[in-house]
Amino acid sequence: MAKVKSEFICQECGASFPQWGGQCLECKEWNTLEQVVLSSSSKSAILQDLPPSKVQKLSAVKSEHKPRLTTGLTELDRTLGGGLVDGSVVLIGGDPGIGKSTLILQVIAAINKSHTALYVSGEESAQQISDRAVRLGIKEDVLLLSETHLEKILQLAKEVKPKAIVIDSIQTMVTDISASAPGSVTQVRDCAAQLTQYAKQTSTILFLIGHVTKGGALAGPRILEHMVDCVLYFEGDAGGRYRIIRAVKNRFGAVNEISVFAMSEIGLAQVENPSAIFLSNQNKPLPGSMVTVTREASRPLLVEFQALVDQSGGNPKRVCVGLDQNRLALQLAILHKHGGIATFDQDVFVNVVGGIKIVETASDLVVMLTIMSSLRNKTIPNDWIAFGEVGLTGEVRPVYNAIERLSEAQKHGFKTAIIPKGNEPKKPIKNIKIVAVGHLYQALQYMAENAE
Repeated sequence: MAKVKSEFICQECGASFPQWGGQCLECKEWNTLEQVVLSSSSKSAILQDLPPSKVQKLSAVKSEHKPRLTTGLTELDRTLGGGLVDGSVVLIGGDPGIGKSTLILQVIAAINKSHTALYVSGEESAQQISDRAVRLGIKEDVLLLSETHLEKILQLAKEVKPKAIVIDSIQTMVTDISASAPGSVTQVRDCAAQLTQYAKQTSTILFLIGHVTKGGALAGPRILEHMVDCVLYFEGDAGGRYRIIRAVKNRFGAVNEISVFAMSEIGLAQVENPSAIFLSNQNKPLPGSMVTVTREASRPLLVEFQALVDQSGGNPKRVCVGLDQNRLALQLAILHKHGGIATFDQDVFVNVVGGIKIVETASDLVVMLTIMSSLRNKTIPNDWIAFGEVGLTGEVRPVYNAIERLSEAQKHGFKTAIIPKGNEPKKPIKNIKIVAVGHLYQALQYMAENAE
């Protein structure tokens, strides 16, 4: 009798080892290795009759600029880099109930108007998908398939030859190549590899919907993100109205590009002016609030920062939402050293309105100004903005794309902009006053003299 071969697979990163160990040597996680019996078949017979691969010279390959296929949503098209490319594989991740299936059903219905589209669901029945389509007002006859066996799915796809395929979700798929349980690292890896091979060899657009872990990362092996061409993450509270889709990987467009949607009764609606949703639209200005212009890939966004400084009853708290905690501690130290603003006996809370996460350093100046505004009870006018990186020596350093930031602020009616000296425009900008500062104390002094 032939000896059964097996290996130990890490359920966190997908690394394989010949024997069990307490710790994975790749991701350093403990007790994540599980034994998996290796199947005798190493390749699916379904993929063997696909068009064969061939070696060719680079000079012999003609560059073809084919028009991209639209998703029917201009916001999503821009996040994808202009639309969908033939043979591309898009992985979509997000928390349960945030709207992944709703979005992809809207997209696949738009594609089905001009091409054949196939929706494969391993989690819902065809009746459940049909009920959702009725609720969203979708009348397109999209091809539906409730199946989890990958070989059957690929066989039907070869017969139907759809332009786009949706797999909802990749964690529910099972292939004969792997003998492990559904949803395991090995099954997810092998299913994704076969689907990607099919998409590339047949120029089929493939959407993979993936589950996420408690930490918000895509469940399954990290290699899953390396296989695909584009990785999209849903951000936002599932109970809230707005959704942000961010491209964390894109071989055909800009990384970190975002698109903003609003959840409604008829599905996800595009938000054409995202800056408006991140502002509180208060008629009366209040202390501890100010607006900055941040950049999300190629898009400038107006974002409101709020700060609350209050007397501490013991150990002072440092809490921030939408901002790096360590960055806030750094800003408070600079504010004390070079601005003379002490907060060692104060609780400091900073919030970015709208649930967006700020990662760029151009928000340093506005955070410090809002903290001083709350501490000194100074009201910053609604038509002020500020941006700039503040260094450890207190200098206000220039940021990139300053002119585009100022233009975005001008469009929304802002009258005064506190910006770095290095970003001062050569020509005056109409209807907006430029206050160029080279050091932190200059910005604090201007606010103390002109704020109420």
